[in-house]
Amino acid sequence: MTVQPARITLCEYGRQVVEGVRLTSADRHRISDPRLVERIRVQELAHGRLELTAGPYVGVVQLDSCEIRVRPKYLGEELDVLRMLAYVQGRAGSLDAGRTLAGGTPNLRDLVALLFVDQAERLLARGVRRDYLTLEGDLPVVRGRLLPERQLVRHHGRVDRLACRFDEHDADILDNRLCAAAAGLAARTAHSPVVRARARRVAAQFARYAPTPLGDLRTALAGLDYHRHNAHYQDAHRWAVLLLTGGGIDDLFSGGPLAARAFLIDMNALFESFAVRLLGDASATAGSGFSVQDQARHRGVLHNEHTGRHYSEVRPDALLSGHRGGRPVRRPVDVKYKLYDTKKVSTADLYQAFLYAHALARQPAGETPTCVLLHPGGPTAARASVAVRRWDGGTSARVRTVPLDLSAVLHALSEGGAGRREALLRLWDQVAA
Repeated sequence: MTVQPARITLCEYGRQVVEGVRLTSADRHRISDPRLVERIRVQELAHGRLELTAGPYVGVVQLDSCEIRVRPKYLGEELDVLRMLAYVQGRAGSLDAGRTLAGGTPNLRDLVALLFVDQAERLLARGVRRDYLTLEGDLPVVRGRLLPERQLVRHHGRVDRLACRFDEHDADILDNRLCAAAAGLAARTAHSPVVRARARRVAAQFARYAPTPLGDLRTALAGLDYHRHNAHYQDAHRWAVLLLTGGGIDDLFSGGPLAARAFLIDMNALFESFAVRLLGDASATAGSGFSVQDQARHRGVLHNEHTGRHYSEVRPDALLSGHRGGRPVRRPVDVKYKLYDTKKVSTADLYQAFLYAHALARQPAGETPTCVLLHPGGPTAARASVAVRRWDGGTSARVRTVPLDLSAVLHALSEGGAGRREALLRLWDQVAA
């Protein structure tokens, strides 16, 4: 009889002590991997207890003794995490929640596997792409170009084996190899029996079309080039890459065994990218004429007067630049993945935002330089406005908090139309006012 591992669920930034879970020696090796430690900390306590401490990463870690599932704190469901990711990648639209969640809610990794399998099945139904590959081989008759040097060395004096270089119209190309690798990983590691069964069928078909191993993932991704012949592969590749990288695009797990065990997405980085893209779309929808710069670097703000060199660069998450009333306006935006509608803004975050306001903000005459601090928050979240007062009582800078209702915004984006436009205009009015 197979014993199912324990399932443990906690929210991001949560801490939990679990009774009766004993790690295997392989589990102890996995949880000591520095790449995993910085995402979630698992510590063994006395009497068979585990202490779990989650950070800003959501997803799943599968150990021999237990499955640890970290759920989002500020979102309604894990599918919303993937909606955010799809929007950041420029693939806005609704994910088919009715189909993907049928029969229960899979963990985030299985959900990505299911979305990939769904796209891969559509590729197979349409017919996989083929392309011309340049190959070399020993053939009984001349095909393509004869290779004299190779023929002389390998088959001197023979006419029944001819060394040739030729083009083959084949499906064993990078587009299909990437799908084959992702399908094989999903088939081996998906926790849900339904997802695993569908992945196995897809993996078997892609293995026939593309038997050559994918190789190094970074090299493969660098070689991807989309055009009219393979543009329909993009959605499948998007989920395939996310699955193969263990949720971390910048810090690939693909070089080691964690790719099959850990799938964790950094919500700090995802929220920042989502918010900046949202601001750009809001500016365009409002017809403001403002540009939205992402991570604009400013090296001349902090200056070492003794050496005459730049001390350090200042880089706000977003910088809005445009004109109002014929006068130039510039507003920095600091994006924080913190629930500041229920607690005070930390002093460190205020100091950082005030530096942006003093050094980078540009307002029409008579207005106070302002930095906006954008953070997740509910529909009834309170807004804060904190000012720096000079010794003479005047105000030199201001920080305004603007909560972003993620669930409502994602719903509006997926619905499109008037609801999407209204949500974007509301955000722009709050940030740019």
